[in-house]
Order: sequence, then structure tokens, then C-alpha cells
Amino acid sequence: MAKVVSVNISEKKGTIKHPVEKLDLKIGWGIEGDAHAGDWHRQVSLLDLSSFDKMHNSASVELKPGIFAENITTEGINLWSLPIGTRLEIGKTLLEITQIGKECHRHCQVFKQVGDCVMPREGIFAKVLREGTITVGQDIKIIPTIRVAILTVSDKGSTGERADLSGPALAEALTGKAQIAIQEIVPDDSEQIKAKLIDYSDQGLDLVFTTGGTGFAPRDNTPEATMSVVERPALGIAEAIRASSLKITPFAMLSRATAGIRGKTLIINFPGSPKAAVECLEVFLPVMNHAVETLRGDAYECAQPGAR
Repeated sequence: MAKVVSVNISEKKGTIKHPVEKLDLKIGWGIEGDAHAGDWHRQVSLLDLSSFDKMHNSASVELKPGIFAENITTEGINLWSLPIGTRLEIGKTLLEITQIGKECHRHCQVFKQVGDCVMPREGIFAKVLREGTITVGQDIKIIPTIRVAILTVSDKGSTGERADLSGPALAEALTGKAQIAIQEIVPDDSEQIKAKLIDYSDQGLDLVFTTGGTGFAPRDNTPEATMSVVERPALGIAEAIRASSLKITPFAMLSRATAGIRGKTLIINFPGSPKAAVECLEVFLPVMNHAVETLRGDAYECAQPGAR
């Protein structure tokens, strides 16, 4: 498990940071008392101890935490390999990576004293999404970016005769929870639906949410198109959604929506109503991160309280 080995601040930019007892993080600001705090994208800087070993220390200065002007010195994590958008949970705080590396300023105190700086190559920067305090010894949990495609299935929506309300409603409900990689509309045509689902899966997207075409109407083809392209069904998801929806309306029993896995992509059908689509999404959200981690092969331990 990755962990925090030092927390550091500096009162002036371009200077070596010094260790402190704790960091107090604020949304829209960063770290209280640090020179780099502010309403911008580089509120918090992080560097792993493994990067220290790659330094060419021509000045023979002791390479201790904070010397490269990083706020958080970590151990056990290849920070530079994490994509932008990845989230890091440390204690109660939540950070989102916004930049990998930066321009090296050779006139700064770090470069003058050390003669080289690894921060521009392997340091990362983040903004604060959730406030709290960070101290030495806390574990760091990596929350990968979840990439989602939203496909609205509607004859009238595809021709512009009707505004697509469900797709945007789902996208808004996913704000802060996932990255919307694709948002498209197709008619209620099986072949076109299948082509899109295959394409999204081949792109390696984590999730595909369809909305529309799940009822009894002759042109409601989404469940059949979905089942024709998935390799493994995930019927428990559809069952849970229907069970929850039945508490709201008896018409939920008329839903033929399904779910399944193609490659490492999970496809889930939602109804065409914006309100109903978001209600169904909310049933899935509590297990979304774990579902994606399992498909990616990142989660192997399910023996947690309440797990079956």
C-alpha cells in the first residue's frame, strides 16, 4: 500500500520546502500556509521516494523530503505513471491529478543547491476535491478515472425531432464520478446499436450506458442488441435496478433492460425517461467503482463486510 512519508510546505515559491506536522487542505485553495496555494490547478505537489534514487546529485546535498519542493513525499507509488484525472484519497481528503511534471526553473533554490531536479520529470500536481488533514503514515488509495460512453437510442432523437434529455441527464448525474468520453444518439436500429456497443468496447471504455429502447414497443431493440454483443451477462445489475424501480412504479416490471460484459467493458441498459434513467443509475453507483476495478483486474479481494 502506498503511503505518505513526509508533508512539507514553503512560504515562498521556488524554495525548498520544510517538513511540518500536518497539511490542512481546502477546496479551491490547496494547502493552508503554502506559497503555491490558490485557485489554480497546481495546488498540491507530490513526489515519490523512488524518484530520489534517479537523481544526479552533483552538489552532494542530502536528498531529504521537501528538497524538491514537493508538498507530499510518498512511498510505494509510481506517481508519474498515473494519468491526469486519477484521484488520490488520503485520509478524508481527495485529490485529482491535473498535471504530470512541469518546466524546470534553473534559477530556483532547488536547482541551485542540488544541481538537478527530478520534480519536472516525475513529480505530479493535483487540486483539492475534498477537504481534510494529511499526516505522515496515512495510506494513499488510487481511484482510477472511469471512462464512460452514453448512447441514447431514439428514432426521433437521432433525427432531431425530439431533444435528447436522458443522455445529458445521465452525464450530469455522473459529474465528479466519471469522465464522459463519448455521448451519442442512434435510431432504434439493432445493427447501429450493436456497431456502437462494439466500437465503445474496442476502445477500452470502462462503462457504456444506453438509454431508451427497453420497453415493449416494436422498435425497442436495445436489450436484444446488447445481448448479441456481450460475452458474459451481468443480470444481477438489471435485476437490482428493476427491484428498486418497482418501489417507485409498477411499470418497472415492463422493462426488458439488461446488462453484460464485452471484453473489459460493462454495458447497462437504462430506460428512456430522464428521471427514470437517473434513478436507475443511482442504484448502480454504489458498486460502480468496484465493478470497474474488478473488470480491469485491479480488485482481487472481495471479502469485505457485507460482500458476498
